[in-house]
Amino acid sequence: MTKEKELRQRLQRLSGLVRELDEVADPKTRSATKEVVQLLMDLHGAAIERMMERVFEVGETGQHIIDQFGTDPLVSSLLVLYGLHPDDLETRVARALRGLAPTLQSHGVEAEVLSIQGGDVRIRASVDQHACASTAKTARALIEDAIYETAPDVTSLAIEGLDGKPASGFVSLEKLLAQRSSAAVSTRTSHEKAEVAVEQAVGD
Repeated sequence: MTKEKELRQRLQRLSGLVRELDEVADPKTRSATKEVVQLLMDLHGAAIERMMERVFEVGETGQHIIDQFGTDPLVSSLLVLYGLHPDDLETRVARALRGLAPTLQSHGVEAEVLSIQGGDVRIRASVDQHACASTAKTARALIEDAIYETAPDVTSLAIEGLDGKPASGFVSLEKLLAQRSSAAVSTRTSHEKAEVAVEQAVGD
């Protein structure tokens, strides 16, 4: 099992445990436990932000390193969780589809972004008429995996043009702990995006 899959499984397990806190009968215990989780989040977020600041201070080399952080599956998920990712949601979704395009084309499938509103993403896929019956199911799984890996802060993902229901059971990082909001970084130059990422408050 890859480290990326292990991380996603652990995040999903963490999400389940956090939801279970709401079922704790004793309100004092429930509140105290949630506060511990939030304090840990705040501490980790502040430390990661400080690390990003130090890297950015290096200059052009630091900027390049931050860009590399944004494309690493493990680090990227962590940066999204703390609102420190250098790329916005639209950029990451588009990058996921570009990277997946050759694989989809080999199955006779093409996909494009229809819309992104907040964290709600709509994808349209078209399947070649000569494709086999299982192609739509395979394409859906490929698209979902690529999007959720690159943009774990997606709150909903609808894929039109493929059989089956849109994905709805994914638990986004945005809702994972204390309703922490993901950073909405506007499309800017690489330098500006990196600067926004290290300056934005973790508790936005």
